[in-house]
Amino acid sequence: MGQLEGKVALVTGGNSGMGLAMAQEFARQGARVVIFGRDLESLRRAEETIAGECLSVAGDVRSLDALARLAKDVQDRFGSIDILVANAGGATIEPFHEVTEETFDYQSDVNFKGVFFTIQYLLPKMNDAGAIIIVSSSANSRAVPGMSVYGAAKSAVRSLARTLTLELADRKIRVNVLTPGPVATAAYERTGLSEEEIAAFQSRQSEQIPLARIGDPQEMAQAALFLASSASSFVAGAELVADGGMTQV
Repeated sequence: MGQLEGKVALVTGGNSGMGLAMAQEFARQGARVVIFGRDLESLRRAEETIAGECLSVAGDVRSLDALARLAKDVQDRFGSIDILVANAGGATIEPFHEVTEETFDYQSDVNFKGVFFTIQYLLPKMNDAGAIIIVSSSANSRAVPGMSVYGAAKSAVRSLARTLTLELADRKIRVNVLTPGPVATAAYERTGLSEEEIAAFQSRQSEQIPLARIGDPQEMAQAALFLASSASSFVAGAELVADGGMTQV
C-alpha cells in the first residue's frame, strides 16, 4: 500500500517540471491527483504519464475566476482534497533598474498572489488534518542578482506559511514550505535568457552548490512526498530546504 492511499492531492503547475514529478509520485503512492496549469496541451500530455485517476484543469493561478472554477471542478469530481501543493511560479531575470510594472506584476502575481488565493479558494474543499505545501525557492534567503522581485515574492510565501500554520491549527491542517535550489526544469527557458546564457547561469549555480550539481525534479518530488505523508505528522510551519547545501553552509 502506498503512503498516500485513499488521498486526493492537487498540484498547481502540475503539468511540467517539479509539479509534474510530484503529481506522478503522489499517484504512485496511491493518491488520486488533480493537476492545474495554463497550457491545455501540456496538461493532456502530463495526464497520460500519471498512474491512476487524474483530473487536469486548465487555468492561471493569477485569475481568481480560474481558481473558483478549479475549486468547483475538484468538488464535482472528488468532493474534497487532502493535499494541496502550491507549486506554480515563474521568474524573469532582469536587473533591478530594468524591472517594469508588467514584469513586476507577473512575478508578484504568480509567485505570491497566486499562492495566496490558491490556498484561500481550495481551503473550503480541504479535509481536516490535511497537508498544504508551499513551494518557495532558495532565492527567499539568498540574494540573486536579477531576481529581486522573484526573491521577494518567494520570501513572502515563506512568511505566509507561518501565519497559516497558526490560523489552520484548529483544523489540524499542516502548512509547510518546500524550498528547492536550482532544479533542471523547463522553467529556465521562460526566464528570457538564451540557451547559451542558461548554460552559463546553470554552470555558475553548480559551482555554488556543495554537491556540485543542479537538482532533479524527482528529488523534489520525494521531498514533497515526505511533507504530504504521515511521515511528517509532527512537522508544521517548517521549511524543508532541498538545495544541495547551497544556502546552508
